[in-house]
Amino acid sequence: MKEFYQQTAEEVKKQLNGSMEPLTAAQVTEHQKQYGYNELVEGKKKSVVQIFLEQFKDFLVIILIAAATVSGFLGDMESTAVILVVITVNAILGTVQTVKAEQSLSSLKQLSAPTAKVLRNGVIVQIPSREVTVGDEVLLEAGDSIPADGRILESASLKVDESALTGESLGVEKTSSVIISQVPLGDRINMVYSGSFVTYGRGKFLVTGVGMDTEVGKIAGMLKNTEEKRTPLQVNLDQFGQKLSLLILVFCGILFGISVIRGEDIGDAFMFAVALAVAAIPEALSSIVTIVLSFGTQKMAKEHAIIRKLQAVEGLGSVSIICSDKTGTLTQNKMTVEDYYVGGVRIPAAHIDLKKAAQKQLLDYSMLCNDSTNINGEEIGDPTETALINLGDKLGRKAEGVRCFYPRVAEIPFDSERKLMSTVHDMENGYTMITKGAVDVLLDRMVSIQKGDKAVPITNWDKKQIEACNQEFSKNGLRVLAIAYKTIEKGKRLTPKDENGYTFLGLISMMDPPRRESRSAVAQCIQAGIRPIMITGDHKVTAAAIAKRIGILKDESEACEGAEIDHMSDQELEKFVEGISVYARVSPEHKIRIVQTWQRKGNIVSMTGDGVNDAPALKQADIGVAMGITGSEVSKDASSMVLTDDNFATIVKAVENGRNLYRNIKNAIQFLLSGNFAGILVVLYASIAALPVPFAPVHLLFINLLTDSLPAIALGLEPHTDQVMEEKPRPVNESILTKDFLANIGIEGFVIGVMTMIGFMIGYRDQNAVLASTMAFGTLCTSRLVHGFNCKSNHPVLFTNKFFDNIYLIGAFILGVILMTCVMVIPSLHVLFKVQTLTMQQLFTVYGLALANLPVIQLLKAIRMKIRIL
Repeated sequence: MKEFYQQTAEEVKKQLNGSMEPLTAAQVTEHQKQYGYNELVEGKKKSVVQIFLEQFKDFLVIILIAAATVSGFLGDMESTAVILVVITVNAILGTVQTVKAEQSLSSLKQLSAPTAKVLRNGVIVQIPSREVTVGDEVLLEAGDSIPADGRILESASLKVDESALTGESLGVEKTSSVIISQVPLGDRINMVYSGSFVTYGRGKFLVTGVGMDTEVGKIAGMLKNTEEKRTPLQVNLDQFGQKLSLLILVFCGILFGISVIRGEDIGDAFMFAVALAVAAIPEALSSIVTIVLSFGTQKMAKEHAIIRKLQAVEGLGSVSIICSDKTGTLTQNKMTVEDYYVGGVRIPAAHIDLKKAAQKQLLDYSMLCNDSTNINGEEIGDPTETALINLGDKLGRKAEGVRCFYPRVAEIPFDSERKLMSTVHDMENGYTMITKGAVDVLLDRMVSIQKGDKAVPITNWDKKQIEACNQEFSKNGLRVLAIAYKTIEKGKRLTPKDENGYTFLGLISMMDPPRRESRSAVAQCIQAGIRPIMITGDHKVTAAAIAKRIGILKDESEACEGAEIDHMSDQELEKFVEGISVYARVSPEHKIRIVQTWQRKGNIVSMTGDGVNDAPALKQADIGVAMGITGSEVSKDASSMVLTDDNFATIVKAVENGRNLYRNIKNAIQFLLSGNFAGILVVLYASIAALPVPFAPVHLLFINLLTDSLPAIALGLEPHTDQVMEEKPRPVNESILTKDFLANIGIEGFVIGVMTMIGFMIGYRDQNAVLASTMAFGTLCTSRLVHGFNCKSNHPVLFTNKFFDNIYLIGAFILGVILMTCVMVIPSLHVLFKVQTLTMQQLFTVYGLALANLPVIQLLKAIRMKIRIL
């Protein structure tokens, strides 16, 4: 069966309504029952309580809940309270983020026009858009939002902005003519779609689809069926938490068994095993990651990137593919004059000289045959026309002044059939008719050509030169207008038949030029191992021209149109995408397939967009990036990040921030785990050597929740460096627990453990278990504070400026040492913390052992770096 755009208006009307007459009240009721109301249907949403409870599914959280429960049964209510507070705070943060993200469909609903003018029972009535139904005849004029999808019945110079739906940067001229062949959405010029709006002219259309059957409705359906992707850090932390928890549980079980075999009280042995499990599991890790990411969002907000979902900050650091929209992101989203062709010479806009009569005449005539205005920076009118008057402003010649000097006395408005616009002006030499339009239409109507200050008969050679210049402009993706003129009788009534016998004045080429920073941002992407890809609704020639200018496209063979992938299987598309850098004339379905294909190939994909048509792909991408200035609310709600300056360069800066944050988070994790490993080694040694338990449960909680958290957060706030952009994106399946990472944890944990054990043995010389425990506690706690400086980098930093560049880490160290000293010297705290007062000599022994970790670990880092180089 033919599509609606392939049928005549009469055929469509008979098919839907059964006659050529407007709908009657009875038919309206019948159609509303059959097709439903003109509104988007929202799927069932999870309640806030459901979302909150889902936050406790994490394996690490389940282990902690079990540990808290056991601690409560055994009377250790402090441990229970601390653990439950930590995991509840995490759950609340997760719930808030999730609830904020669930707004895409509600924004789609706001796209619908509030009211519509329809013809019913032969009378024009204004009704709520919800009541518009299939078969209704809707009247349109400039400024109207289109309430439903439909087939054009009448068009009087009707132009529609469909950018939110198709990505087309310019308004689309509409016609009622039949389109015979099968064409993509953006080329169906006899159809209009819900969510777009009229920019020029007037018209009438027959509604062919409402609600979920519209193109916007299909996008809403795709949004409901598109799952958001988890970032690599989320996946990594989940896998890491499961492995770590199992290892710790196995170890604690072994320790419990050893204690029971040695004849210790089962209850005490079990209590200590649980306490050790709580201490070994970094329950503050999720909170620390959240806090670090939150600080990252504040930094990025200052750099024009608003983060809607915290995990997106880190996810950006893993991005290996950036699929970017063209208009407004890579370009300025502002049509600009590029060249003149006048007097047989091509002149770049920057070199136009108004002292030369022909160039000044071309500028004046382009502003006279023009309906746009620019008053105090507020542009009204077609983008190509505003480009012409903006050039005048730039050159110091205002359109208003020229129009006052040469008043318009008659006109023939632009018509999509004629592709011409004509105006008549009262000038010094009488009445002059100026016409602008498509080059191929105007060229055959020329009888003369302006050369110097006079018109001479036009020759075939002149026409060939004009055609060649037009082709050159078009190949470079430029939009070209021809300007012509002739004298006309005063008071003559104009008709389209008068649009003949012209003198050719010149050509004007225009385009939406690239942003200045786009080329360097693309180059930085490529250097960082990230592949930039352009996906746009614009035409292939225009897209390719921009992509070449900024370095995305090297060869024409790397550009294609969306229709080329329609009949490809997923396997064929996987091979095809490798060689394509520019996709033009794409639909929402194409965008999702392209994103999914790159994801299947093991890439983390970022997708940018501003229109409704971009929303499903933004949600499907690992990192969806919406435009803050030109973006629709739908695209913003479906995204992970919003650019307040709509600038591609900001995405690259965000990637740099993401990479730095991941590095800092990894350093914080290394700090936590190496310290925890040291504590486990000390306990294991004491158990095997049949020595007293080196730590009381309260010691482990103090270390884990106070002196660990502040340095870990401080490490997450390490100053950023642009050196991370010299690295390639990390593989999507790379775990945090790499061999090097585990080796660092093992070596550093061993050094700290040895120093702690030395402190324990010094305190145990007189068989004083409390003193031994106190010195072990003090040594481990202070060692971990010192160890924060070791975890700043995998390189040695002891004698570099980097050692002192993190004021947060210095502050955390000073505060931690003060807290630790208070615990060891203030008698009133001894009962709570199960310690005894240390002498000055013992206190300095503790501090000396803790500080000894710094040069030892820094030396080991230097040796490891030397071995790697060799």
